[in-house]
Amino acid sequence: MTTIGRYIRFDWAMKRLLRDKANFGIIEGLLTTLLGEKIKIKEMLESESNPESEYSKQNRVDVLAEGENGELYLIEVQNNNDIAYFQRMLFGTSQLVTQYLHRGESYQSIRKIYSVNIVYFHLGNGSDYVYHGTTEFRGIHNNDILNLSRYQMQRFQTDTVSGLFPEYYILKVNDFNIVARTPLEEWISFLRSGEIPENASAPGLDVARERLNVMNMSDEERRAYYKQVDDLVVLQNNIETERAESRAEGRAEGRAEGRAEGRAEGRAEGRAEGRAEGRAEGRAEGRAEGIADMIKAMYKNGMSIEQISNISQLTFDEVNRIIAEQ
Repeated sequence: MTTIGRYIRFDWAMKRLLRDKANFGIIEGLLTTLLGEKIKIKEMLESESNPESEYSKQNRVDVLAEGENGELYLIEVQNNNDIAYFQRMLFGTSQLVTQYLHRGESYQSIRKIYSVNIVYFHLGNGSDYVYHGTTEFRGIHNNDILNLSRYQMQRFQTDTVSGLFPEYYILKVNDFNIVARTPLEEWISFLRSGEIPENASAPGLDVARERLNVMNMSDEERRAYYKQVDDLVVLQNNIETERAESRAEGRAEGRAEGRAEGRAEGRAEGRAEGRAEGRAEGRAEGRAEGIADMIKAMYKNGMSIEQISNISQLTFDEVNRIIAEQ
């Protein structure tokens, strides 16, 4: 559930406040806690400023950081429910590889890349809240892992083939539901709730406690922030309710169909099912109209299509279509 805490939600701050160099220590603290090494923000990237395509515009990289040995780190915060998000992660790392390999350079110049994805929606099927992905090559006959030669280890300063390929971290914020005891858990708890316990000691949270206090915002900024978070709560609840009721109706219809197969009075049951489906469709249409009205109101109140897309978990095109129906 979305909550309004004493501190500004990280996903909101990422798009507005954390682009200030004075606040870089917050993101650097998160990366240091997650990866176990000192990370420095290199630059803030906005693909909208010079998009090569509409696809690139919708798949921007939020932060580019650099490690002590020249590794590159992509950090993205994503609210939208994106069924192709895994492919989106692949696109981002592939794009960075080509951007930092200049024409004429050897493939040996390709830099190690880490992709850190903070997602506020249900992604895939798993019970953990932090996932780490690497690339390895395993024999199809002997099940052995293909390793580097000694010369390659010396040349590339890594012990494994996976050390040459991009690595991925996924932080499934909404799946965190335990009491925070470790520095990483303190960070995930803050990402989810916007609250920082007084005894939290994870790197970067001290800066977040100072810089992201809601009371430090102007009255106008605070009203806009509260309204957006309130809209997010209502909209997400409506969407989750619609999904839950649709699943329940689907199960009920499935059971009804199974019983109908074993009955001789199929025509009567068919009429009853038709009426039930009509009522279900009417409820679904009513909920959809309510969501559409809310989206139009948010747009009328000055929110951008991108902001509405983030809040509603609808795609940019879906929000644009709803607004165009006014």
